[in-house]
Amino acid sequence: MNITGEMLIGQSAVRGAEGTLRAVNPATNEKIGPDFGAGGVTEVDRACTLAQQAFDSYRATTAQQRAEFLEEIAGGILALGPALIERAAQESGLPTARLEGERGRTVGQLRLFASVLRAGNYLGATLDSALPERTPPRSDLRLRKIAIGPVAVFGASNFPLAFSVAGGDTASALAAGCPVVVKTHNAHPGTSELVGRAIQQAVAACKLPEGVFSLVIGAGNEVGQALVSHPAIKAVGFTGSRQGGLALVRAAAQRREPIPVYAEMSSINPMFLLPHALAARAAKIGTAFVDSLTMGVGQFCTNPGLVIGLAGEHLVQFQEAALQALKTKAAGTMLTPGIHDAYVAGVERMGALAGVDTLGQGQAPAAPCAAQATLFSTDAATFLATEQLEDEIFGPSSLLVACRDEDEMRAVAEHLAGQLTATLQLDEEDHALARKLLPTLERKAGRILVNGFPTGVEVSYAMVHGGPFPATSDSRSTSVGATAIDRFLRPVCYQDLPGALLPIELQDGNPSGLSRLVDGEFVAA
Repeated sequence: MNITGEMLIGQSAVRGAEGTLRAVNPATNEKIGPDFGAGGVTEVDRACTLAQQAFDSYRATTAQQRAEFLEEIAGGILALGPALIERAAQESGLPTARLEGERGRTVGQLRLFASVLRAGNYLGATLDSALPERTPPRSDLRLRKIAIGPVAVFGASNFPLAFSVAGGDTASALAAGCPVVVKTHNAHPGTSELVGRAIQQAVAACKLPEGVFSLVIGAGNEVGQALVSHPAIKAVGFTGSRQGGLALVRAAAQRREPIPVYAEMSSINPMFLLPHALAARAAKIGTAFVDSLTMGVGQFCTNPGLVIGLAGEHLVQFQEAALQALKTKAAGTMLTPGIHDAYVAGVERMGALAGVDTLGQGQAPAAPCAAQATLFSTDAATFLATEQLEDEIFGPSSLLVACRDEDEMRAVAEHLAGQLTATLQLDEEDHALARKLLPTLERKAGRILVNGFPTGVEVSYAMVHGGPFPATSDSRSTSVGATAIDRFLRPVCYQDLPGALLPIELQDGNPSGLSRLVDGEFVAA
């Protein structure tokens, strides 16, 4: 499949006329052809109008039809073969093995949502029988969830496949019955076009309305702002910086009809080293921590950017093991020159703060856009008094905070802003302290881990990849896992509708074979 540099507006390939852009290979800083034609408000309006026109007919498709559509997309992505991986590697600097795994995750989450559709529980089918003899009488009430409307999705920089054109936001929105308009991330337009064409072909193969999917390109902020502001768009999915996410939140709130923005933004993912675990295996934890810190050149939103432990010999052992491991880590290529420049500036800014020491670094960079891993340290009093120490540095950098006692460790936990994850390294003797920390961490994070590391987000039914602000703009949701579909659904209650007019999922006799809540009791299929 050739890369043409065109946008995909429904079933049409459109050359944008608002300037051009090219991808950059971050490993060499060289530009990669072809030129991509940037679109503008006209192309956004066309894509959104098609999505609006497609909405009612697409949401009326059966769960089975949408499941088959998602599986068709998955098959189309796999059919792209090595060409997809090669292009993604050129545009991102990520190694082939990582991208092949990411492709598997992308296909896996499409298939997960196909399974969610076939199970049918996402509909929340609920029936409350009429009680005409009651005083006052109760009407016949039945509830199901329906698609919210066309969704705008913004491709992420750090996952050119799994959080991009066919990523979790797109997969869950399409599963819900929502047409999707994707804005490509300008770091990997070629990868985006390849995947976009696979989706476009799946739309045609499944005989769906062409407006179910479009892919737009923009050189600046104009396209993104126009997309969020378009009256056809009813929700937004975004993964990226806090600055970018909040700009979209503001744009969505200023509309005549405000809409939800599900933005996954910044997180430093604290890891608490509880004392008995630290005493038992400080060196082992320190070495494994550095492996997690430097995985993917630290460009995961779940990167462990903060470590909290009790000052003393065992924390010193952890520190020494971490520094020894850090010295072996080569500087890795970051995703874009802009991300690399921001990382270098963030490390310099952190190292210049009063009360912060630079403990050590990985191997020096020898190529453009290569990031040198860095470990800083401070004490709890400085951390609690210095707001900048909570800023995310996107890349392989972390801060070690030494606490005088357990009370100070709990104070640090209470002080933290919202996070995607919080990790506890603990042994059985640490359970009493863990019980004190858990209520706080439940308020602060979307996922709590024990004796692991936060990098790596399983695509499953129980996963939560979200958290209180500023980790996300809406702490009630997740962008990964089966319940991500809930973001793009809303409940509708049907009162006293004749049986012939009821949605099939709510009809007497349960012709759809769903598990339903009937008069307050769960009735299995």
